[in-house]
Amino acid sequence: MSRIASYFQFEKLGTSFKKEVTAGLTTFVAMSYILFLNPNVLAAAGMDKGAVFTASAIAAATATIFMGLVAKYPIAIAPGLGVNAYFAYSVVIGMKVSWQTAMAGILVAALIFLVLTLTHIREKIIDAIPYNLRIAIAAGIGLFIAFIGLHNAGLIVANADTMVAMGTLTKGTTLLAIFGIALTLILLVKKVPAAIFFGMVGTAVVGIIFGQIALPGSVVASAPSMAPTFGQAWSHLGDINSFEMIIVALTFLIVVFFDTAGTLIGLTEQAGLLENGKMPRAGKALMADAVGMTVGATLGTSPTSAFVESSSGIAVGGRSGFTSIVTGILFILALFFSPLLSVVTSQVTAPALIVVGIMMAGNLKKIQWEDMAIAAPAFLIVIGMPLTYSISDGIALGFIAYPITMIAAKRAKEVNVLMYLLAIIFVAFLFYTHR
Repeated sequence: MSRIASYFQFEKLGTSFKKEVTAGLTTFVAMSYILFLNPNVLAAAGMDKGAVFTASAIAAATATIFMGLVAKYPIAIAPGLGVNAYFAYSVVIGMKVSWQTAMAGILVAALIFLVLTLTHIREKIIDAIPYNLRIAIAAGIGLFIAFIGLHNAGLIVANADTMVAMGTLTKGTTLLAIFGIALTLILLVKKVPAAIFFGMVGTAVVGIIFGQIALPGSVVASAPSMAPTFGQAWSHLGDINSFEMIIVALTFLIVVFFDTAGTLIGLTEQAGLLENGKMPRAGKALMADAVGMTVGATLGTSPTSAFVESSSGIAVGGRSGFTSIVTGILFILALFFSPLLSVVTSQVTAPALIVVGIMMAGNLKKIQWEDMAIAAPAFLIVIGMPLTYSISDGIALGFIAYPITMIAAKRAKEVNVLMYLLAIIFVAFLFYTHR
């Protein structure tokens, strides 16, 4: 126990074994839905659900444990939302590309990731992002995950006339989420340790009692075989031989790169782990993502990225890599206890996402709002993430605006040359992905 505490610097970070275990469990509970959602999304592309479930769990466990053991951050990695839909609906269904070839595109992006990480290019790009824009990314992620939480709770729904509207409040699942939000807020205000975790547990228990959450029919189940998807990406690498498929691979690269970079910045800011506005061990954290993406493509799942739900574990006190190790181990155990995960519904995790969003929105006060050259691109990042439902699209809006406003303010020399390059790349990226 003392060796663990020493290796992960518990004393320096103001954490403990108990806090880290609770944080790891909280993060896992908050993001475990991906193990069920991802197979359903990729099944639309013709992939085997069972194989994708196992591949997703192993890829998440590998990358998350790597993050904890090597980079020592309380940040979990798993197949990302959004990019999995792009894989299934845009590439496979829309472009009529086989899922095996599309998976090879992911593998190409993953291998480029590895090269960019080993050469420290990814790290240099993150360091080039101005402090105010990093703060905006953290705040934007807060609004984004709060929006996801409100939608999962049923409090916000789609509306053809007003785009979004209030949901039906008399619905049983929505009432359960409202109860969970109230319970979690009360526990937080009362400063109860691990309030977010206990809020989720309390919500799940009440949901079972009132019949809004079904009890699983069994507890243990064997892990499905990965035979239908394993190695397909490698055997179809030769299919990446056209301009269109190269663009697909580069799109995977850009989306995951900035989803992960933005999330890492936001979460380390939330945890108070930035040093002089920069992220220590950024290269190792990015390597965890590159490893996860490579393993995932090999096994047969969509690109991995750092999960914003890690913020729930940070909120209950997770500060070291041991949090991630606990989460990673739970992903492995989930392979055999998958029936139990059905209890963790979107209504159970919604309160945690909303509350963490409130906490992360506190970063807004650190932005220099009196400086319009900085405030405008920062605002576009903050508002862009929830309204486009994409971290990378929100970052794109702000990164394109930043050089423009700085040039207008006659401060062009203050802009890192990489920010000019990123602005050009993002213009091309947005016009290609949103044609």
